[in-house]
Amino acid sequence: MAFLIGFIGLLDFRILGIGKGLPISGLNKLIPWGIAGFLVNVTTGFLFYAGDPAQYLHNPAFQFKMLFLIIAGLNVMYFYVGGVLARVEALGPADDAPLPAKIVAGISLTAWIAVMYCGRMLPYLGNAF
Repeated sequence: MAFLIGFIGLLDFRILGIGKGLPISGLNKLIPWGIAGFLVNVTTGFLFYAGDPAQYLHNPAFQFKMLFLIIAGLNVMYFYVGGVLARVEALGPADDAPLPAKIVAGISLTAWIAVMYCGRMLPYLGNAF
């Protein structure tokens, strides 16, 4: 999760205007590391789920976690397919990102933080564990 949030979050913060001195093209090269972190999380999460699906299915924290995961996935798809990436890659080191890119970055940070929070709440909410 640290790879995912660390590298994707860094790009999101830059798009939101924090660290304007960093070039977006350089941060974009870190995306494969974030994807690798996501794949590790999906693999281990699936193994946890496969071990006892019943304890997760009726847990509200798990349901919200899956909802925020879907929101994050749709947000990433919009970033790449909706043309936001092309507008962001054209920015210089001190340029301000356009509003649609900032909205995507804000949704990304919010969704991933919510995924982490809901994952942490799994043992405390519902009848899991």
